[in-house]
Amino acid sequence: MATDQIPQDDPHARPEGVSDDLVAAVGRVTEALETVDRARGALYEFHQLIGGADFKLDEAVQLLNQAGHPEMADLIAKDLIGRNVIDGRWTFQIVDDFDANYWELFRHVERNSRERLLDGRRHVYEAELKEDRRSHGRKHHEARP
Repeated sequence: MATDQIPQDDPHARPEGVSDDLVAAVGRVTEALETVDRARGALYEFHQLIGGADFKLDEAVQLLNQAGHPEMADLIAKDLIGRNVIDGRWTFQIVDDFDANYWELFRHVERNSRERLLDGRRHVYEAELKEDRRSHGRKHHEARP
């Protein structure tokens, strides 16, 4: 990659003596964390969607009572509203467990790999990829702002 074209004072520059393989490996760890962050977002979306559905059932119970179906309203109120989505857990507990037991460790490992192997530098792989792919001297292809 274009390591010689990125000044060493750039926060994304490859540290001296670091191989292409190591830059790629740490870059892959960061990419994996980015994927986990997207999954975490989907988990939060799940959490909010389930909560929203639960509150919509309140209205359904009210409407069923008004429509003369108190037995169905009672069934929903007692068996579905507030129910655990998995054994013993509401969605906030799933999110909390995910964060505490997986996401926080993943973030720590990714940060640790950058600190120990790339002097803490972020996105070294991407910076070099940008340098290789941009059209030097062209408008909107500048190396930095």
